[in-house]
Amino acid sequence: MIPVIALVGRPNVGKSTLFNRLTGTQDALVADFPGLTRDRQYGDAIFEERPFIVVDTGGVGVDDQAIDSLMSKQSEFALNEADSVFFLVDGRSGLTPIDHDIATRLRKINKPVYLIVNKIDGLDEETATADFQSLGFTDIYGISSSHGRGIVPLLKEVTAPFPIKIENEILSDVIKIAFAGRPNVGKSTLINRILGEDRVVVYDMPGTTRDSISIPFERDDQKYMLIDTAGVRRRSRIDEKIEKFSVIKTLQSIKESQVCLMMVDAQETLTDQDLHLLGYIIESGKALVIAVNKWDGLLEDQKEHIKSELSRRLHFAQFAKIRFISALHGSGVGSLFKDFLQAYASATKVFSTPQVTRLLEDLVNKHPPPLVNGRRIKMRYAHIGGHNPPVIVIHGNQLQALPDSYKRYLQKSFTEHLKLIGTPLKLEFKSSNNPYKDKKNKLSERQIQRKRRLMKHVKRNR
Repeated sequence: MIPVIALVGRPNVGKSTLFNRLTGTQDALVADFPGLTRDRQYGDAIFEERPFIVVDTGGVGVDDQAIDSLMSKQSEFALNEADSVFFLVDGRSGLTPIDHDIATRLRKINKPVYLIVNKIDGLDEETATADFQSLGFTDIYGISSSHGRGIVPLLKEVTAPFPIKIENEILSDVIKIAFAGRPNVGKSTLINRILGEDRVVVYDMPGTTRDSISIPFERDDQKYMLIDTAGVRRRSRIDEKIEKFSVIKTLQSIKESQVCLMMVDAQETLTDQDLHLLGYIIESGKALVIAVNKWDGLLEDQKEHIKSELSRRLHFAQFAKIRFISALHGSGVGSLFKDFLQAYASATKVFSTPQVTRLLEDLVNKHPPPLVNGRRIKMRYAHIGGHNPPVIVIHGNQLQALPDSYKRYLQKSFTEHLKLIGTPLKLEFKSSNNPYKDKKNKLSERQIQRKRRLMKHVKRNR
């Protein structure tokens, strides 16, 4: 088993900065704003060929008591999972009553606890750590997580008993699934339902999730990475600086995922913001599953109206499977993984050049493209140009003049005949260049000159 290190402490002591430093990523949001991290964030790290997992937790002691209670619960979960604990305190702010409370809790657990005095850049280490010796921990380290000071000695000590990474270790493919949607549509509730535990903070207030949280999960021998993203609301409502960061993280998570689950609130149906987010997912080329949440409790005429509305407004996403679920009660949730696998398989399908070329010929024979300036558009052959999303490259003449309506016909027909479900298909058109374009036919000119000389010779001899 890979060792786990949990980062705990009060808000704004630098846990997320240290998380990013240890994992070599920017996965955890960092800002001079207390209470930014609210859920457990997992990351892979390695030091001197010794791998370990870092768990970033929300700070204990934010102003909102309801949120603070939930965040404290998340920290307790992290402590239960951890093999070692990094207890972070702020070397510039000094000792606080909240630090004493956290220390009291940590002394009760039977695990190694390392007291990390952060933000000592520019300070004497012995002076900065002196005040915190009263907390009763023997392992005290002064560091600067933002500048890297003191990190190496700390990791040398902590990771010494960790096992060295085994070479040639074979890892199975992990499917990354991003859960996207507006705030308060039930993304965190759905993930908790899938995992069977209160893994991410759920609170009846839009915007509770602020960071993109990655959670490893395994089902039927297939490994997944579930990414709970912050809800994206209308731009005019994005007031907090932190929420603007969250939107960026959400869009990054969509880009890095292989499958996106777009969640829609059945009680509000589709909004313009839903359509914008869907457009971004499709434009990014991600495999897509649409889940209509809060389906339980609706009347039959309401359900029929919602289905009709979805069919009318989602014409641009007809390739995607639509599931009607209740994240709170679990109905329909089990079918989602079948859709995930189907969408992922379609996005990574391999097709041969003869296969797509024959299909192109059949589609053109069935419905030929229109004439352009009296000339026929010729499509000669096609081949696969990429995967996830699948890309088909079509070669021919005058393809730049191909109408959009005909491109849509080809896209829809390819999707149907290749049985692509849950993934968008991209078509690229490449016209052949005429090497003699804008060049005079020199051979014809010479022939004309020779003919003229011959005519003159004939006239002189008469």
